Amino acid sequence: MESAVAVELNPWVEYEFRVVATNAIGTGDPSAPSRAVRTKEAVPSVAPANVSGGNGRRHELVISWEPVSEEFQNGEGFGYIVAFRATGRAAGRRRCRGVQQQGRRPVQQSGHRLLRGRRAPRGPSGVSAASLSASEIQVRWRSSNPGPGRPWGYEVSYWKDAEREDSGQKVRTPGNETSVLLTGLEGNSLYLISVKGYNSIGHGPPSNAVQARTKKSPPSQPPSNLMWIQEGNNVSLSWEPVRSMDNESDVIGYKVSLRQEGRSHSQVIRTQNPSAVLSLPEGGTYIIEVQTLSDGGEGATSAPVRVLTSSGVRAKSGQQSVIIQSWGSIWTPLLLAPLVPLAPW
Repeated sequence: MESAVAVELNPWVEYEFRVVATNAIGTGDPSAPSRAVRTKEAVPSVAPANVSGGNGRRHELVISWEPVSEEFQNGEGFGYIVAFRATGRAAGRRRCRGVQQQGRRPVQQSGHRLLRGRRAPRGPSGVSAASLSASEIQVRWRSSNPGPGRPWGYEVSYWKDAEREDSGQKVRTPGNETSVLLTGLEGNSLYLISVKGYNSIGHGPPSNAVQARTKKSPPSQPPSNLMWIQEGNNVSLSWEPVRSMDNESDVIGYKVSLRQEGRSHSQVIRTQNPSAVLSLPEGGTYIIEVQTLSDGGEGATSAPVRVLTSSGVRAKSGQQSVIIQSWGSIWTPLLLAPLVPLAPW
């Protein structure tokens, strides 16, 4: 049997071999490939590069580095040991070393953490924030690339401009969601927002903080002096226009809600004018309410108006229904309004 030695191969890598016969005339065809043969394990030969730290909260530092390429990992169960110690004047010194099951080197620092075969997630990119109302901000971002260090989800931190970051609030999104709606915010306030991924190892580095200002609060004054005229099942409704204060959002319209008494479902009409025409679909008592609409959201609700439908009857606001008791203890509502026939006799 002939033999040869292949040298300078990488540890823990599978190789296939072919043999070619040659002479002074030339080279023949190669043999069929051999079965795959893996070289033995070895200690990692390349150290992680560009180790840095920072951007952590109180009692926390985020350590990051460039990962070791797969061809230089040199063994099964590859991971990292992050070694750390308190320093005197030489503040900020950090070291880390690749490690695997065979050939592990001892670390003599004051503490270490073994991160085996996994990585903390990379930071998201393209973070943006947009104010939707006086109490809501929509935050969006682009997910990290799939692969090692893939996040389980994201944590969004937000705080007011005048506050410290560690006094702010956090909300988590599961899985691959790349947006979140922040609610319950204060109106006309500037917020700072950052996003970072998380997985079983911990949190990745946070994104740069972006800013968004919530819109001014909606008008606090509700629509007033509601006037209505009823003709059969149709109701013409009007009210005084609402003027917002300087610290409130401008009025851009009104929302009119109509529901039958005793039911929760409402019919909604939106209008830019301080008036609306409603159609009452069936007999009964209806409740009408009006709200202002603004960039900051919906404003205060007017006092409810109750309208009793009566086919062929005209009525207007200021006319009231009274209750009288008839024989047999049956309560009957009567509408005190002039009765006007719809057509002459």
